[in-house]
Amino acid sequence: MTVNLEVFLTILGMALVTYATRVGGFWLVTRIKLSARVERGLQYLPGTVLVSLIAPEIGKGGLTTALASVATVLTGWRTKNLLLAMLVGVGLVFCLRTFVGLA
Repeated sequence: MTVNLEVFLTILGMALVTYATRVGGFWLVTRIKLSARVERGLQYLPGTVLVSLIAPEIGKGGLTTALASVATVLTGWRTKNLLLAMLVGVGLVFCLRTFVGLA
């Protein structure tokens, strides 16, 4: 196997820029005083990013994906068990596609 130096340096450069961006953000947050409102907003950020990644796929997925998404959210909300919620969603997609014939 040969390693292309240009590709290697490009990947290394992208990794360094990504790392520097993350470390720079952590460094900056330790240097400034955040208001209570900003801290509350930052607590919701991971959830909003997750929704922004998943929502377009739900929209494109059709009825099966929509039903499985609703079942997953309801299971997670009622049981507070993420693993169970994921298993319900995946299981429902499997059953709907295999036994009911929904795509």
